[in-house]
Amino acid sequence: VHRGAQRLASGADLHGVAGLMYTRILVPLENTRTDEAIVAHVRALAKHCGASIVLMHVADGFAARNMNALELRESEEIRKDRAYLDDVAAKLSADGFAVEAVLASGDPANEITAAALREGCDLIAMGTHGHRGMKDLIYGSVANEVRHQSFVPVLLVRERPSGGTG
Repeated sequence: VHRGAQRLASGADLHGVAGLMYTRILVPLENTRTDEAIVAHVRALAKHCGASIVLMHVADGFAARNMNALELRESEEIRKDRAYLDDVAAKLSADGFAVEAVLASGDPANEITAAALREGCDLIAMGTHGHRGMKDLIYGSVANEVRHQSFVPVLLVRERPSGGTG
C-alpha cells in the first residue's frame, strides 16, 4: 500500500513558496484616510514575512514639481509631507519594523515605479479610494498607472467606507 509522501526533504521549497515571501515592501502614502487601510495591511504582511518597509510620499503640487528648476526653498506642503512620513515611520519603527521614508516630487506613478526598483522592493502595496467613472476619467488613477508600469508586483487595498464594515 502506497501512502504517498510523508514529509518534505530538508531544505525543500515546495513549488517556490520561499520565493513568494516579500523582503522589502514599498508603501506609497497620500496623507489621507486611505493610508490607514494600507498601513494596517502592510503591518501584518511585513510581520508575517519579516519584511522591511519603505514608506513614500510623492509631492505633486506646482512647487514640489518645480522646486529644483525654480530654485525654490522647501514649501510648507513639503515640510508637512516630510513630518507626516516621519510620524508614520516612527510609529512603525517603535513597533519593531525596519522602516525607511522617501519623499519624492513629480509624477506619482513614475516616481513610485522608479522608487520600487531603486530601493530594491519586491512588492508595492498601495491604498485605493475605489473611485469609479468620472473621477478616474478626469483625474486618472495613480494605482492603475503603477499597476501598468511596474514590473514589481502591486498589492491594492481599498479603504473601507466611513462608518461601514464592508
